[in-house]
Formats: sequence, structure tokens, C-alpha cells
Amino acid sequence: MLRLRIVATALAVLFGLTAARADSLSDFYKGREVTLIVGFGAGSGYDVYARLFARFLSRYISGQPKIDVQNMPGAASLRAVNFLYNDAPDDGTVIGTFSRDIPLIGIAGNNPQARFDPAGFTWLGSSSSFANDARLLFVRKGAPVGSIEEARRPGWPPLVLGATAEGAATFDATNVARDALGLNVEIIANYPNQYAPYYAVMRREVDGRFASLSLTAQTQPNWLRPDGDMRVLMQFGHATRLSKFPNVPTARELARTAKARALVELAELPYRLSRSFVAPPGVPSDRAKA
Repeated sequence: MLRLRIVATALAVLFGLTAARADSLSDFYKGREVTLIVGFGAGSGYDVYARLFARFLSRYISGQPKIDVQNMPGAASLRAVNFLYNDAPDDGTVIGTFSRDIPLIGIAGNNPQARFDPAGFTWLGSSSSFANDARLLFVRKGAPVGSIEEARRPGWPPLVLGATAEGAATFDATNVARDALGLNVEIIANYPNQYAPYYAVMRREVDGRFASLSLTAQTQPNWLRPDGDMRVLMQFGHATRLSKFPNVPTARELARTAKARALVELAELPYRLSRSFVAPPGVPSDRAKA
């Protein structure tokens, strides 16, 4: 009987503490607004994911706060990252999502505009997986360069690729193709969003671009047709070939040296994060868990 009383008392205390924590969270979040910062403009892939996520998030937080999505584009989401790390409230009322490649900028430490430490964020999780996706190198048929071999051939014209800003996946994958894989690539950067390079290819301003399979399937499905106007030359962000593209080599396969392969693997690390959500440093652990 004594043992049963001890167990019952312990359970009562445990449930009491759990209820107290739940009540504390409910009291804090009830009637409040949680701001979800998106590092890209309205209509971007990250914006679509964030707004879909926001529709359901409230019901899973004790107190059911309103979720308000705010866009903060700039420098491929670096502006939003700096805000989240340095200026956003750390009380659990602000969270954010940004380019998966941004942590590499913080780790590399060679961008004076990056004012954050990736390890300092309160990492919350990801809304998706890149397991069945890849960033593909699309090149229009009829471009001066039509294969990886030609892109590596001395004296051949450069492969002109459209990209957004530093920190965005399109930009970083293009840099890897040039610096690690030895492709003669010319980068036309600073397109305002991830859709603009699609139109640049179709207007023949550039020869091609890196783009994710998922986004291309949604916005330019004709690019994936075998009899369409585009060739797929490379898979980036995926360690092995996707079943949909069994004859297209991965970036790791195209690496000629161990150092080049190591650079490719480093650049592909962010794809394990996929579309991450974070809170500022120092958010109370119970609110971060909630």
C-alpha cells in the first residue's frame, strides 16, 4: 500500500507539473499572434509552404494563437535571417523560414552581411523532405553548349546560366558546377525571384538554369517532357540518381577528385534541412517545443 501511495503521489505531481506547463503555455499564447517571417516574396515556393503550414500550426499550439505570415525578401532571404537572429523577439512569438543554403554562408564566414551563427538559432523542424527531389541542371535545346562534356571542353563557349542572389540554391548550385566540377559556366545572377530565370531561359537570355524537380513539375511541366525543349544534364542535391532520371549523372559522379567531391557533399548538406523553420536564439525551451 505504501508503494502504491508513493507511485500515486509521484504520478499526481507529474501530471500536475505537466498541466501547469500546459496552462502556462496556454496563458501565454491565448489571444496572441505568432509572426511567421518568410525570407522570400509572396508567391515563392517558400511562401507557399509557409502559408500552407500556417493554416494548420495554430491548432497544435496550446492557446491557439493566430499565425500571421509576413514576407521579408532581400538578398536571397539573408535580410530575414539577420532579423530573426539579431532583432526579432525571443519570447516565442516570432518564427521564420529561409533558404536552405543560408546556413552555409554563416559557416563559411566570408560574407560581411551575414550577421548570424547557424548553431545559435532555435531549430524547430522542417515541413518537407528532399528525399524524392533534386535540383536539376536544365539547358535549352539549341544552346551552344548541350552536354557536360562540351561545358568542360577548352575553348568552347561558356554555359550561360540564370540564377538569383547569393544564398539561394540556384546561385550556389551554379557556383559548385563551375568551381568544383570544372564547367565553363557564366552566371547571370540577381534575378528577383526563382520564377524569373525560367522566363529568362524561354526568352533565350540565358542557356539554362538549376531548378528543383518539384517546382518545375508545378510551374513548367513541359520542361520535363522527353520530347520537350529542354535537356537535363545533372542532378544536384541528391546523393544517388532519381528513378525518373536514370541516365542523368549526379554532381558527385561528375566530381573528378576527392576534393571536388567533398565540396559537392558540403554544398549538398543543406538539402537534408529542406524547408526548415527556426526561432530566434534564446527562446524558452517549452515554447520552442510547443
